[in-house]
Amino acid sequence: MQPIDYIIIVLFFALLIGIGIYSYFKVSSSADFFTAGGKLPWWLSGISHHVSGYSGAVFVAYASIAYTHGFVMYVWWALTIAIAMIGTIFFIAPRWARLRQKTGIQSPTEYLATRYNIPTQQLMAWCGVLVKLFDVGAKWAAVGILLNAFTGMPVSTGIVLSGVVTLFYVTLGGLWADVLNDFMSFLIQVASGLVMFVVVLLRLGDGPKGVFTMWDQLPDDHSNWFNEPYTVGFAMAFLVINFFSYSGGTWNLATRFISSPSGGEARKAAILSTVLYLIWPLVLFFPMFAAPIFFPNLANPQQSYSMMAMEFLPAGLLGLMVASLFSTTLSMTSSDANTISSVITRDILPVLNKKVKDFDRRKMLILARVTTFSFIVLTIIIAFNANSFGGVIGLIISWFAALLGPISIPMILGLLPAFRHSGSGAALLSIVGGLFTFVILKLFGQAGLAGELAGPLLVSLILYTGYAKLIKAPVPERVDSLLKSIDSE
Repeated sequence: MQPIDYIIIVLFFALLIGIGIYSYFKVSSSADFFTAGGKLPWWLSGISHHVSGYSGAVFVAYASIAYTHGFVMYVWWALTIAIAMIGTIFFIAPRWARLRQKTGIQSPTEYLATRYNIPTQQLMAWCGVLVKLFDVGAKWAAVGILLNAFTGMPVSTGIVLSGVVTLFYVTLGGLWADVLNDFMSFLIQVASGLVMFVVVLLRLGDGPKGVFTMWDQLPDDHSNWFNEPYTVGFAMAFLVINFFSYSGGTWNLATRFISSPSGGEARKAAILSTVLYLIWPLVLFFPMFAAPIFFPNLANPQQSYSMMAMEFLPAGLLGLMVASLFSTTLSMTSSDANTISSVITRDILPVLNKKVKDFDRRKMLILARVTTFSFIVLTIIIAFNANSFGGVIGLIISWFAALLGPISIPMILGLLPAFRHSGSGAALLSIVGGLFTFVILKLFGQAGLAGELAGPLLVSLILYTGYAKLIKAPVPERVDSLLKSIDSE
């Protein structure tokens, strides 16, 4: 790292602070803070949805898998997201926007009190908050590892630095600050990613053909679409997980659709995000796939991408790359913090303290900022203890993905009329059954990675859909009215 690289990083942090201050003046209520007042343009929503799926973990944990296993990294992550998003485009994204239009929701779990009941809503809200504590904690740990690789800064210092910057701008500006940072992050990521792609291609020395001939210099299984333990079963499990995650089971992604002006605008946002997932990771991951050619037998594959950047990028561009890694992580973590804050503020605290329901706009906005601040502080504490939960990869793949299904299935399928007979009993049974399956698999550990991921999800899915078929519970009038109101524009 040269002085100009540090200057670029400082300018990036200044830009984030500027975004926070600018967004502060666009926020006058909790609706502005959490959903941008329902005025988020489709192109900004689509880019934000896409960028919110990235973090420093992509350049640490996923880069490690690309280094050790090759092309399968694109297949089980980006490609399965793009395929899963097809269902989101047609069935889910428009319904989220209509929910806000019809009911005025500001959080993804707010509608669950009407769809099921308050106890079910509270269980899902609490479980989701706990899962996100681990997920965001993993992302802080990832960016700490990246900073350590580039600058020699202690991992703990990198975690604190990233967290403090995010605390400042997202607490000020809410969702507007978040999506504007996403947009800037996307521009920086595209610029730095294209430069890295071209530089690596030139170093391979075979012109544009290097995209294809590179694989001849890598281990044979690196060009395979599936590579143990990332098997067909693992990819299929992730395909189902990604449908529930990217359609809104990961709450910050639901917020992008909720904040759209209409169902049609939400659908366009989902289409844009899908196309980006299909194409952009092929460019972004190319240096990660090529890393074993230039750095064979790395002791720590998690540092492969940072070593490639330091080796090949000139001064200035290296700083841009580091800013790109920062921006992707900070956009994702701030997005999570904003959405979790909406769930705590709108759904959990009013149940714990009835007085919260009577707060005026000013008090509600202050409460939103306090809960955002508190959530980020807790995730930073988790990041300091990431190794206790299996490290960055363990937290993201094992804990978050496996726990996502039991929480998101009742939330996403609950939007669809086909599952109107799945009431609170079905939701509670599927959540408890899925979480119990996760605990059993963790204790005995004989299911393999695919089984550990798919087990809780499949159990929850079977219990949720099977309950409706067997019990045929009557559909309350409020549920029938809600589902009909969001079925079309």
